[in-house]
Amino acid sequence: MRDVLPELMAWWEAGETVGVATVVATFRSAPRPAGASMLVGPDATAVGSVSGGCVEGAVYEQASTVVGSGEPVLERYGVSDDDAFAVGLTCGGILDVYVEKVSRETFPELGEVAADVEAGRPVALATVIEHPDAGVRGRRVVVRPGEGLAGSLGSPRMDDAVHDDALGLLASGSNATLTYGPDGERRGEGMRVFVWGFAPKPRMLVFGAIDFAAAVARVGSFLGYHVTVCDARPVFATASRFPDADEVVVDWPHRYLAAEVEAGRIDPRTVLAVLTHDPKFDVPLLEVALRLDVAYVGAMGSRRTHDDRLARLREVGLTAAEIDRLSSPIGLDLGARTPEETAISIAAEIVAGRWGGSGERLATTSGRIHGEE
Repeated sequence: MRDVLPELMAWWEAGETVGVATVVATFRSAPRPAGASMLVGPDATAVGSVSGGCVEGAVYEQASTVVGSGEPVLERYGVSDDDAFAVGLTCGGILDVYVEKVSRETFPELGEVAADVEAGRPVALATVIEHPDAGVRGRRVVVRPGEGLAGSLGSPRMDDAVHDDALGLLASGSNATLTYGPDGERRGEGMRVFVWGFAPKPRMLVFGAIDFAAAVARVGSFLGYHVTVCDARPVFATASRFPDADEVVVDWPHRYLAAEVEAGRIDPRTVLAVLTHDPKFDVPLLEVALRLDVAYVGAMGSRRTHDDRLARLREVGLTAAEIDRLSSPIGLDLGARTPEETAISIAAEIVAGRWGGSGERLATTSGRIHGEE
């Protein structure tokens, strides 16, 4: 919806009614991701895309029908390889598309949601797209970090389940369809809720273009981070060596980080993995990193390297409190040996830090598994 929000708001503010079709799930080689939207405006114009042109004709007709009836529809557009050209998705992918009627009457919260998006404030929108009770379909709630739920899906159980999960998606900047029982039972089926997480992906900065960095970039991308690999050596810092990174930067790590701070592209969700384990890179970089308000700073190295690093950081003037923010040696103790195993130990430490986990085996602990928000 983000891509078409300006046009949607223009019609909404003018008191017009719009048909909004949104991709809520994809399977196989789908051309557009979940969250992609297409509008059918009051003047019959179409804005946006749900499939890059493959099924837009059918979706357009569906949206026009929904505007007239007022009843939301969840439609699956999927084809086999044999009839792909006849139906439209030549790639063989499958799309679930939710179509709804949007106006000031049906979606009064849209103005406040759009204001949050425009201001860069994180906000999630959760909509019931499938439910055995037709009266529940189309209900929506707005989720904001640190605030109670705005609206209700129909019961406290439904609201609690969706609230917790929507916050998780919002933290990763992801969109997803969630499945519950009709009353929000986590192990049930019957209710599907689509969540738009209107937040930029959190950033993962990986310093040091080594094999471990490729594995960390891979798991970082899997976790929903926008991954940047940075190294001062152009022969190693290449896109071909880090295909899972969103960007590969050739620059001195401390200089690059300082520039990103200056540009306002570092926020409290940002995580930094310093894998260079070379004092000429590590120390000036950590001197910048440990004074930032970020979620995580970890540095790779042996116990001896760690001790030497701490001494050097004290020499350059970092306080004990600043140095205590450093996770070094990086990662949890999983007994990891390979780059992939090490990447998982680093990711586990980052996840534990995000949600307040102890890193201990759940089998040896008691109480609630998912911590309080």
